[in-house]
Amino acid sequence: MKSRTLTVSISRPPAEVYHFASNPENFPDWAQSFCESIDRQEGDWILTTRDGQMKIRFIEENPYGLLDHYVTVAPGREIHVPMRVVPNGAGAEVIFTLYQMPGTSDAKFDEDAGMVERDLQSLKRVLEG
Repeated sequence: MKSRTLTVSISRPPAEVYHFASNPENFPDWAQSFCESIDRQEGDWILTTRDGQMKIRFIEENPYGLLDHYVTVAPGREIHVPMRVVPNGAGAEVIFTLYQMPGTSDAKFDEDAGMVERDLQSLKRVLEG
């Protein structure tokens, strides 16, 4: 699959960036292009998006800065979203890899990349205050 890796530098300690970004309840604060709200329902995290509700699950908390998550976009169709926080001097670099899913046009892929870029910039604004 075609992919695009998007990054943002954040002038906050990596552990702080990781803990904020790994908390699902913070998604609406920074992932506004994608997430309108998030709720816990029967043990699952459910996102409300412009395309409707979607289940999201996160990998276990870890000391490596891994923020990978999985979004169920349709019954039986789950998308893996690789995301990392790594040290960058005294700050952090957030790395997000976007895949062009089969059947997604180049124009839609570019639109999705723009949304991710806006959300990463929003994460930076929120954390840097």
